[in-house]
Amino acid sequence: MLELHPAPASLPEGRRVYAIGDIHGCLDRLRALHDAIAADLAARPTASALLVHLGDLVDRGPDSAQVVAHLATAPPPAGVTETLTLRGNHEAMMLAALDAPDRDHAALVWMQNGGADTLLSWGVSRRTEPRDWAAALPADDLAFLRALPLRHQDGGYLFVHAGIRPGVPLARQDPHDLIWIREPFLSSKLDHGAVVVHGHTPTPEPVLRANRIGIDTGAVMGGALTCLVLEADRLGFLLA
Repeated sequence: MLELHPAPASLPEGRRVYAIGDIHGCLDRLRALHDAIAADLAARPTASALLVHLGDLVDRGPDSAQVVAHLATAPPPAGVTETLTLRGNHEAMMLAALDAPDRDHAALVWMQNGGADTLLSWGVSRRTEPRDWAAALPADDLAFLRALPLRHQDGGYLFVHAGIRPGVPLARQDPHDLIWIREPFLSSKLDHGAVVVHGHTPTPEPVLRANRIGIDTGAVMGGALTCLVLEADRLGFLLA
């Protein structure tokens, strides 16, 4: 049985949220977490269950293409009533490399951050010219990546990939900060108006603060892939 502890915010009665941190092409761990979510819902049914993936689906791990296809087309875990996948900075780098007029610079940045292995997961050779990358990728996969939102608010929580700019109202946050920020967000003790659930900054264990919960636990670097479970005024963790 999932062990639950006091949480820094709350969700409405009958609402549960499962939030998964940075996947980075780790398909086997993603599937294992989805199975764990289905098992938790079978053991503890709820009226409304949202599954959120916090972005960074691609790069560095072996199965980026397969992760994207799984999230875009596979049915959700049994018992999940809604799914949502957010955009991370690695999806932003990938799309910039495919689309930006300054293609050489954008391509270099992506290659330095795992882009070559990501292309290879789609069967695109390392010898392929950057101008040909977009045409070599499945149109449905690209449409899925382009449509990813940047944020989701639910009860007392705000879900984003990286964090927010402290002191700026939530409605006026810069999209760049939502997928890239570290400091001054990570060290801020301000009340942001919602508890921010985020990934982006890897840590050995989940980070629980009064104003944020970080769940990038470095799955692609030998750590776990973490799923935060939120319900009422409680929280727990599933790991794979």
